[in-house]
Amino acid sequence: MDITGKTPPRLVVGISGASGVAYGVRLLEMLGSLGVETHLVMTRAAEMTLGYETGLKPKDVEALAHTRYRLDDIGAAIASGSFKTLGMIVAPCSVRTMSEISTGVTSSLLTRAADTMLKERRRLVLMVRETPLHTGHLRTMTQLSEIGAIIAPPVPALYTQPGSIDEMVTQTAARMLDLFGLEAPETQRWGEDLKQGRRAPVRKPQGKTRK
Repeated sequence: MDITGKTPPRLVVGISGASGVAYGVRLLEMLGSLGVETHLVMTRAAEMTLGYETGLKPKDVEALAHTRYRLDDIGAAIASGSFKTLGMIVAPCSVRTMSEISTGVTSSLLTRAADTMLKERRRLVLMVRETPLHTGHLRTMTQLSEIGAIIAPPVPALYTQPGSIDEMVTQTAARMLDLFGLEAPETQRWGEDLKQGRRAPVRKPQGKTRK
């Protein structure tokens, strides 16, 4: 609890072994700045990918989270529906992780926690990172959508005219937080922050209205 005696909002963050671990890292950073309590679980493949794609070590990512759980700790708080959270995001989400979640036959804390979100009707966002997709992948995504998950591949928003990969990652992560009703100050919004999306309001003609 915080100094007011209230429990801060909690979000479960899963990082699996697909390419794009930077998304999970950036989400943890942004959630921390928003005062959201983060509960992290990473796969072993994710830890390997950290080494391939970033200069970070698992302990560096762990330090960004409020709590990190072992992958085999199926008795962890996030495995239970009685542990209140806003939901869970898996960023990135590998095809293997996606497939386990879709069947409900889970083999790790990450997929068990995701299954808990579905059964509790909480928001589950899967940043599926794979391309091209074969029919089996697409059918799995359809099944997940039907049972309540949101499939949100990390597609860069080029309309923001990003100047770096870091900016693309930040904008995508910010849009993922929108799905949980979390307002990140880094978000660039069409029609608001981006002037090319703005339009003058339509005004009614001045003068008397004909009857």
